[in-house]
Amino acid sequence: MRVLCVVSHPRKDSLTFKVADHFVKGLTAAVHDYEILDLHEIGFDPVLKGIDEPDWSTEEQSFSPEVELEIRRMKKHDALAFIFPIWWWHLPAMLKGYIDRVWNNGFAYGSNQLHHQHVLWIGLAGVSKEQMKKRNYDEMMTHLLNVGIADYCGVSNSKVEFLYETLESNPKHYETLLNHAHHLGLNYAKEQ
Repeated sequence: MRVLCVVSHPRKDSLTFKVADHFVKGLTAAVHDYEILDLHEIGFDPVLKGIDEPDWSTEEQSFSPEVELEIRRMKKHDALAFIFPIWWWHLPAMLKGYIDRVWNNGFAYGSNQLHHQHVLWIGLAGVSKEQMKKRNYDEMMTHLLNVGIADYCGVSNSKVEFLYETLESNPKHYETLLNHAHHLGLNYAKEQ
């Protein structure tokens, strides 16, 4: 299986990128191919402009060269993984803008839907599991990502995985998080 791993964090030395590294090592051990798409490294512009605005009056639509490039990239993969920090109980703006612009009408929904077999959302939360549950942030995000985005675009095998307390300074805790990320890669698509 070819997995597109979209990573959204401005720093390469972040825990987000360490999680991505361990995740893809797991994918490799499970004999999956992967590509890492670092949205910040490619300078992806998350702002939706007129050329990329969905045109509801047509089944086929051309988009900006940047979006067409990302659509071609997505088409080369069988499955998707998104690795990102949770900011304000949501996706970072860069990742949200990627979905707004690339998962567009006529490609991801509307007359066509995504062909991907699986999508995994790995969100790094600075808070504890209890804090995420306190106001149902975990349920809200899970529903949004699995149903509001993935299922709406034709991917019914969607799973959200939270890595909690990422601001913890305990090295053993980080090791546990990184081992879990490796496990997610090793068992990608088996547990969904």
